[in-house]
Amino acid sequence: MPNQPNPAKPTNSAASPRSATAHYLAPLFTPRSVALVGASSREGSLGRFVFENMLAAGFSGELYPVNPKYKSVFDRPVFASVTDLPTVPDLVVIVSPAHSVVDVIHDAGVKGVPAALVLSAGFAEMGKEGKIRAGLVAAELARYGMRMLGPNCVGLMRPGIGLNATFANAAAKPGAMALVSQSGAVCTAILDWAATTEIGFSSVISLGGALDLDFGDVLDFLVHDSETKSILMYIEGVRDARRLMSALRAAARVKPVVVLKAGHNQSGKAAVLSHTGALAGSDKVWGSALARAGVVRVQSSIQLFAAARVCSDPRFARSLGGDRLAIVTNGGGPGVVAADCADDNHLPLATLEATTIEKLSEVLPVHWSHANPVDIIGDATAERFSESLAIVLADKNVDAVLAMYCPTAMTRGEDAADAIIPLAVDALAEMKKPVFTAWLGGASIVTARKHFADAGVANFLTPESAVEAFSHLAKFRKHQTMLLQSVPASVSMTLADLEKAIATAQEIRQMVLSENRTLLREAEAKALLAAFQLPVMIGELATSRAAAEASAKKMGFPVVLKIDSPDITHKSDVGGVHLNLVNTRQVGEAFDAIMAAICDVAPQAKVNGVNVQPMLKFNHAREVLVGISRDATFGSIISFGTGGVAVEVVADTAVALPPLNDVLAKALIDKTGVAKILGAYRSIPAVDEAALIDVVVRVSTIACALPWLLEMDLNPVLTHPSGAVIADARIVIDANAPMTDSRYRHMAIFPYPIELQQSLKLRDGSPIHVRAIRPDDANRERAFVAAMSDTSRYYRFFHSLTSLSDEMIARFTQLDYSREMALIALTSDESEIVGVSRYHPNANGVSVEFAIAIADQWQQKGVGRLLMDKLIHCARDAGFVSIEGSVLQANVGMLKLVAALGFQAEQSPDARNATRVVLALQ
Repeated sequence: MPNQPNPAKPTNSAASPRSATAHYLAPLFTPRSVALVGASSREGSLGRFVFENMLAAGFSGELYPVNPKYKSVFDRPVFASVTDLPTVPDLVVIVSPAHSVVDVIHDAGVKGVPAALVLSAGFAEMGKEGKIRAGLVAAELARYGMRMLGPNCVGLMRPGIGLNATFANAAAKPGAMALVSQSGAVCTAILDWAATTEIGFSSVISLGGALDLDFGDVLDFLVHDSETKSILMYIEGVRDARRLMSALRAAARVKPVVVLKAGHNQSGKAAVLSHTGALAGSDKVWGSALARAGVVRVQSSIQLFAAARVCSDPRFARSLGGDRLAIVTNGGGPGVVAADCADDNHLPLATLEATTIEKLSEVLPVHWSHANPVDIIGDATAERFSESLAIVLADKNVDAVLAMYCPTAMTRGEDAADAIIPLAVDALAEMKKPVFTAWLGGASIVTARKHFADAGVANFLTPESAVEAFSHLAKFRKHQTMLLQSVPASVSMTLADLEKAIATAQEIRQMVLSENRTLLREAEAKALLAAFQLPVMIGELATSRAAAEASAKKMGFPVVLKIDSPDITHKSDVGGVHLNLVNTRQVGEAFDAIMAAICDVAPQAKVNGVNVQPMLKFNHAREVLVGISRDATFGSIISFGTGGVAVEVVADTAVALPPLNDVLAKALIDKTGVAKILGAYRSIPAVDEAALIDVVVRVSTIACALPWLLEMDLNPVLTHPSGAVIADARIVIDANAPMTDSRYRHMAIFPYPIELQQSLKLRDGSPIHVRAIRPDDANRERAFVAAMSDTSRYYRFFHSLTSLSDEMIARFTQLDYSREMALIALTSDESEIVGVSRYHPNANGVSVEFAIAIADQWQQKGVGRLLMDKLIHCARDAGFVSIEGSVLQANVGMLKLVAALGFQAEQSPDARNATRVVLALQ
């Protein structure tokens, strides 16, 4: 069932109606009138502070002070209650004591106010009484269909309309950045810092207690807000990771999003016994989740603005081809500092081509560095700066350049700046290579920095800040690539094979639970893995010395013996593993030794026997770990890292959110230290990367398909030049989790719905292929709309439209399938789209709005009926209660189709031109 905010209900509002296309949070963020409840003239009161901020900001709409204790405040008449106001305000701002808020919300609801902002504290953060009060407020909001920001927040600023409903000391300047913060203190601190700069904001939003509106709602508005070009966020934690990921991914597709994530959530770690869960660390998971959402994570508020500055500039965001950095400097020391900072930020320094070295040697003194960083020596002239930068920019191994200047008597800072500015501008436009500058010093380089700013060249005060800014841009590019990955639950298995694997896994689960166990025996764990086509060696269970010897003799030497006990997590720690046994005598002695060790170390442990397996020996094998664990916030996660008995000591593990495909699996592997030895080095050949990636992807399939799998350790996985094989496996199940879940509620990211793919024939026999839309359909979508007739485009978009913008293409093709859907019908070779049907959720969260378009030459063939049938099924399966839409009255064919599908016509806000149609789903 989709997240369900308070349903919007009809009110008795007397305010003039907004446009039918206005966002449902427009009354909150673009109010035309505001009532301030608790307005006061008392020195030091919250009501006075907020009222003075509202007056000073110059709010362009009506401002009504409300307080039964006053007749006037600052020469303005005061109303005793919201119900006494002469008109219905769009927004009521509440700063009165917490105990009065319920009554104020009730009065506002009766009046028909659509939105509220509550700055007052004293709710859930105050214990039992506050939670009761919060519940009462929530009930009033639901009763009247109001939306509320807060409580216990700093407030809301919209500088573009002169709205400053906060108690912050510093007012934000107008700008294009939106700041959304869970912490009021961080919010005010950032505002104070920004006040000393030229940084401006489209919005400053303090969430506070987030009793109603949260990150998801706010981001949904900012995505559609034309004033907002980039989004800055401060996050401490979330209650609904799926909703946050959905909102972040939707926002990051069209606007740069930079996140400052604070806090380290350690809850649940002590209860996790597996290697995977213990090594994951929730902060690692947060980093992985934010990267997968296409956003950039920073560590400080200063980095927050630096990252937003470069990522929001389309010249930078669209130009970068890689992350190889070259440094050109007239100071060796700052060059070393920049190189160290690049290494700290995992940025590779470009290896200059031999021809580049030769050309630099022709124009530089003999003692230049002959490497990257390119030290052009302290006596460098402006001409030397220009010549060196031009040569380095021409190097094919260089993706970006940091040019640095240290003040000298030989060359003025502004002269050096003027010499490289034309090169920097041209490189960005023509070669797609950004140039970052760090002109060091104080008064002597003020003019140079102004020249850079006027020319649009990125300039920074220190080498570190410049390198960090470039690292943010590189991360943004990388994370945007991850965002575009549209991954099904299963990549390497057919649907038929997946269904068989799930059935086998469920049989194993039922057998384990019937014995009141949650830990699978090794043989059971490996049988489950084999069902998902993972490379495992199952072996045989022996309950006696003689049985162990017989099994070993049958399978051939050498062999391995491992204890099988549900009470022993780490077999090697208790002497439960013996390797490389080459004859029956060694096998028998090893069996006895294992049993004796268990009696000494773990006498209470239940022992099922000893597993006998072939000794896996591969030349040049490396041991890695692959696993699944459950994060308290983000649900199922995949881990990869160094394997073997020293796994906790090495602690080299990276995490990723499922689902994964080959691209994402490789990105996970590359984040670890062990990745450096998986490739070839010295005389050691590289491992079979494809085989290892396949293991990670199939583990992701298990994480998606089995919501009841709580923990899984595959350790070690032996990866070698000829393949990969799983030597040991440990699996724990959750007895209370569902057997299957088509909505993937155990995951933060909803997989691409590959199960919707289908090849069909139309009434006239024409073959078509139907599936959910993907990001790689962008060009097909653009061509589809361009080929439509003017009439068809008008019927679809309700206005004249000749082409789709890049932003619209991104919104149409990059979906969060848990909350929205777009189905496309394609020609049999999938070269062209012939029809699209889609829905997106309405503001009430329980209904969806549909749209459909069919290529002109494919109309009257049954494509529309087919796509609408499937879309209705998807909406019903997602738990929505109704599907709705507006159809132009001139569009007779569509009106006939929806009528045939059971839609009911309703009164439309614009009844002269359109008919509103609704179909109940539940």
